Amino acid sequence: MLIKSSSDHYDLLINDFGSHKPTYLDLVKGVEGVTGILMVICMAIAFILATRWFRRNLIKLPKPFDRITGFNAFWYSHHLFIVVYILLVIHGVFLYLVHIWYRKTTWMYLAVPILLYAGERTLRFFRSGFYTVRLSKVAIYPGGVLALLMSKPPQIRYKSGQYMFVQCPAVSPFEWHPFSITSAPGDDYLSVHIRQLGDWTQELKRLFSEVCEPPVSGKSGLLRADDITKKGLPKLLIDGPYGAPAQDYWKYDVLLLVGLGIGATPFISILKDLLHNIVKMEEQADLVSDSSRTSELSSGSNDSGNPNRVPPKRKKTLQTTNAYFYWVTREQGSFDWFKGVMNEVAELDQRGVIEMHNYLTSVYEEGDARSALITMVQALNQAKNGVDIVSGTRVRTHFARPKWKNVLSKLSSKHCNARIGVFYCGAPVLAKQLSKLCYEFNQKGSTKFEFHKEHF
Repeated sequence: MLIKSSSDHYDLLINDFGSHKPTYLDLVKGVEGVTGILMVICMAIAFILATRWFRRNLIKLPKPFDRITGFNAFWYSHHLFIVVYILLVIHGVFLYLVHIWYRKTTWMYLAVPILLYAGERTLRFFRSGFYTVRLSKVAIYPGGVLALLMSKPPQIRYKSGQYMFVQCPAVSPFEWHPFSITSAPGDDYLSVHIRQLGDWTQELKRLFSEVCEPPVSGKSGLLRADDITKKGLPKLLIDGPYGAPAQDYWKYDVLLLVGLGIGATPFISILKDLLHNIVKMEEQADLVSDSSRTSELSSGSNDSGNPNRVPPKRKKTLQTTNAYFYWVTREQGSFDWFKGVMNEVAELDQRGVIEMHNYLTSVYEEGDARSALITMVQALNQAKNGVDIVSGTRVRTHFARPKWKNVLSKLSSKHCNARIGVFYCGAPVLAKQLSKLCYEFNQKGSTKFEFHKEHF
């Protein structure tokens, strides 16, 4: 070691450390020691505040220490990497034993990632400025969900299942948060549904609650962003779209879409897109049928002997033949979030392409004596009025959790030799179970399940 080196050995290092042999404290107090210690402290702070307990407010600290928990603390502490990089460059400039500048190569290794990061941030800064949006509707639903409908910039092109970043300068001029796009690419508006889970979303909901009007009778949530209230709505900036696993849904013959709570958001856009395609196909089929009938009537028997007559073009069929949507939630009020979409799909999907299942886990499973009464009333109301009394939609609500092994077994038997895309959005626990089941069914059957997941 340098500190314990003999006089003969230290004579070789006099040009680097001076005639006086440094102590351990001298090395620590030097530029190299101070910068090294500060880098460790900064990285330790960022690591601790990034842990689940601090990031998700699971640790309750007394004021004013409660401000170091939550997403904001996590987000801002991660920007200490800028300080770390600066300290690292200084640390490299004052290297021991190296005195020629071009041999102090720390900055070379940092230059490429810093340029890439700076370029990406610059691109996002200018791109977000191009996408000016105007809020057209705001709704606050049970369960702390904020629905925002906004104008669709003509430049933006996205696929169902993708997400975009949203910034509200009134909450924070620096923070951007990702949210799945719940509108379909064919819609003339953009929409996102935001669950109140952290400090940023809580403040966002508070801001919109102040400018929203009370609900009209029969309507859920706090509504309206009409010509009067629109002027007082907070400003929003968007950046995107960005790719997500669910955007490749169209590559599969059959879809199994599983959403837990607010995890249903990326699949709402997919259901809408599928429904738009179904309606288009029906319209094209009607046009082809009408044009074919008109052509046959006008040509009469003149074309009957013409073997070269070209038949009219048929509609282009969807690669996705069936979609199964399972929405699992604990709260009955959650069904209000996408009630309109559910009813629209149930009404317009005459070919039965989309099959929807709602599951309410806060009620005992069907067949249990404790849920027998509500099950009976539910069945009677569904048969009489065509509306489920639990969800308020035309989609039947089941109780408890789905038996996923039975679900996959049914799909495997019904769609032999098909490629089934299993898309999941929710908590990590169920992702492991579904992934394991997909692997097991792939080993023993001709139907292939391909699992994709994303967590919120």
